[in-house]
Amino acid sequence: MRSISLPDVPYGATAVRPGWPDLPESLRRAVAARLGAPVSDVRSAGGGFTRAFAALITTADGPAAFVKAAPLKDPTSEWYAREAYITSHLPAEVAAPRPLWTMVDSDYFVVCLEPVDGHVPALPWSPPELDAALTAWRTAADALATPSRELLEAGVPHLPEILRGEMSWWSRIAAGREPMPRTAHGTVAPTRLAHLTRLEQQLPGLAGGDALMHGDLRIDNLMIDRSGHARLCDWTWPARGAAWFDTVTLLVTVFASGLDADSYLDGWNAPTEGVDGALAALAGYWLVRADDGPSSASPHSRQHQRFSGEQALAWLAARRGW
Repeated sequence: MRSISLPDVPYGATAVRPGWPDLPESLRRAVAARLGAPVSDVRSAGGGFTRAFAALITTADGPAAFVKAAPLKDPTSEWYAREAYITSHLPAEVAAPRPLWTMVDSDYFVVCLEPVDGHVPALPWSPPELDAALTAWRTAADALATPSRELLEAGVPHLPEILRGEMSWWSRIAAGREPMPRTAHGTVAPTRLAHLTRLEQQLPGLAGGDALMHGDLRIDNLMIDRSGHARLCDWTWPARGAAWFDTVTLLVTVFASGLDADSYLDGWNAPTEGVDGALAALAGYWLVRADDGPSSASPHSRQHQRFSGEQALAWLAARRGW
């Protein structure tokens, strides 16, 4: 087993969110009324990188619900509305929390989702939790190979378009349009820029497809319930493309855990150059973002991005023998 690398802050503790008392009193009354009983306990979600309200709420009558809320003037409210629409139209085979209701009150958008009594997987990955996560994603990917008309009506972008428009940073750096990020110093990037650029530019032609992808399949968008099964959460950024790209994204933390990440790609029909291109593109995106100033979303965002970018590059270097 290789050495293990861990982020400075566990993924289950990255969020900085408003508490229940921070919400407008009128909104708290409206949520309690919709839940059908006074609120007795609120447990804020520890994972994630937004500053919007997200918590497991228990009422005096006992039932719990997972409630997300954001001001209408905050873009997060649009993300929550999108998540509510997409998860309500996912096939039954997809293990994802479904929306129970939505409402607009006190200039907030609120979505109430099925509660998951569980936790964000801890690093290093344990084999049972990793197997549960990959089983859930395999089942979901099979069910989403031909997405429904309702899902496509959400305006799902194609992955190659995203790659060319948002994840081509090595190409911009090589062309002199962007500087080499400071976060890339100490990695293989400065000496392998030409290779990274070539892999990045080949990727859109290898990662296309008609399947619906999760689009953001990271460890902090997973929950392991008390029965040991995984739930796929936060369906805000789905795309159409090759499902193996999401698998590579998730496996970056598997590589960081000292496990043989490549062995988990068996059965995904992932081309070698495609996997390497995905790692190059992900590393460029994360390291450039990590070089930005402090994030307004979470003080831990930049640390997460740097850690992820470094691990993606390290995995790529191991695969290429750099």
